[in-house]
Amino acid sequence: MVDLQPDQLRTLDAIATTGTFEAAAQHLGVTPSAVSQRMRALEAAVGQVLVRRGRPATLTAPGEVLVRHARRLALQHAEVLAELDLTSGSTPEITLVITGDALTTWALPVLAEASSWARLEILREDQDHSIDLLRDGTAVATITSVAAAVPGCRSTPLGRMRYRPFASPAFVERWFPGGPTTAALAAAPVLVFDRKDDLQDRYLRGRAGGPRHHVPASHEFLRAVELGMGWGMLPDLQSQEAEAAGRLVGFDDAASLTVPQYWQQWRLHSPTLDRVAAAVREAAAAHLR
Repeated sequence: MVDLQPDQLRTLDAIATTGTFEAAAQHLGVTPSAVSQRMRALEAAVGQVLVRRGRPATLTAPGEVLVRHARRLALQHAEVLAELDLTSGSTPEITLVITGDALTTWALPVLAEASSWARLEILREDQDHSIDLLRDGTAVATITSVAAAVPGCRSTPLGRMRYRPFASPAFVERWFPGGPTTAALAAAPVLVFDRKDDLQDRYLRGRAGGPRHHVPASHEFLRAVELGMGWGMLPDLQSQEAEAAGRLVGFDDAASLTVPQYWQQWRLHSPTLDRVAAAVREAAAAHLR
């Protein structure tokens, strides 16, 4: 039977987290030689290459499997210490991937509450791509638009977010005097969050869009639309105040998009993670459709 040594698993996790053997050694308080020896021993034990040596070092598929295992053990270890009142700074730490829109509109308050019983690392990633970080073991849970559960995880529906195309009143007057026609959309500047953001293209439905500006922060994206940099797709939860105040105009409400939201998390018996999941579900029920 293969014997997976805890110090070897922690070392693999440190390499995955820091990106180099040297940084992993500094993180663990050991020498780079010790890190190399542990990795050679772990790879010999499992009979597979786990780390592609380079700068940065990257994990192979078997390495990702073992990193997920290492992080599960670390979470469970911290929870056992907490249950025995032997924490000594070992409060359970979990890494979550949350979309910028969810953080801005409804998720941050519940995560702030969760920070009282867990140390949280919150990563921002596009909702369609966040499962990559769940699959490779970087995160233990995510809010995503992907329904199909990642292997080793379970998926729970949270609700839907509705998006509509918005622009400032002056922008609409200049670029869409006759409405959002195909010709007008082909000329009008458009805002996208980043190069992974396809909401605007989904609205365009194959039609040409105008020049693109990238604004990769949710609050700043809203402000850029208000300031007339371009039109963009905004969730109702974020746009309603500015729309009511007249700073934004929804210029094509009939073409709204609804984006499903799912909570995906590792299939892991973890009171901490389950408690966070329950709080997220409750908050989503209060804010999402």
